[in-house]
Amino acid sequence: MRNDPALYDRLADQWWQPRGVFAMLHWLAAARGRLVPPAPRPDAVLVDLGCGAGLLAPHLIGKGYRHVGVDLSRSALRQAAEHEVHPVLADVLAVPLADGCADVVVAGEILEHVPDLPRAVAQACRLLRPGGVLVIDTLAATALCRWLAIGLAERLPGLAPRGVHDPALLVDRTVLVRECARHGAHLTLRGIRPSLTDLLAWVTGRRASVRMLPVPTTAVLFQGYGRKQS
Repeated sequence: MRNDPALYDRLADQWWQPRGVFAMLHWLAAARGRLVPPAPRPDAVLVDLGCGAGLLAPHLIGKGYRHVGVDLSRSALRQAAEHEVHPVLADVLAVPLADGCADVVVAGEILEHVPDLPRAVAQACRLLRPGGVLVIDTLAATALCRWLAIGLAERLPGLAPRGVHDPALLVDRTVLVRECARHGAHLTLRGIRPSLTDLLAWVTGRRASVRMLPVPTTAVLFQGYGRKQS
């Protein structure tokens, strides 16, 4: 079964393994963290939608946020709590947090797993304060992405667990940008990919992690950054 939420509980011991099946999520978390600005005020809140085991947490150290993580996996949330993430057991399509509670909302590698993209975007934007920042990374609904991110990546150790993605749920970039704008957040997209030299060094055991680099196309893996209108 593709896109089965139970997969994350079955693989719970892999979250913090640098060479486990979720290795690429560590690389993406580092790239995502670089987009998060320093906290704008002393009691700033960052809501991390689909937080998993809290892989973003090390990349927020010193930025000044209360890190709130939303996820459906109890086993992942228990691990996230060990990394100073305040856990909320919930679906990202119905987040039990107040409107405008967050200075930053992060949706990293979650939008390609939801059955209702407009609703997920509406929830993310609802949580943001006016002037708040939205940070996204996800997979594009293209034939190239289906081949690379599902056909190829799921067959290579450390890039993606087998069956983790449903090709029918990959994200339509036009819909994403339109829905964000409809809720007051104007999103800018940029493509990213793993550094090929880093990846080779990682595969051969000469590097502990892999840098994500910008690329001119958003047709496979991409980030989004936007600010909600004041």
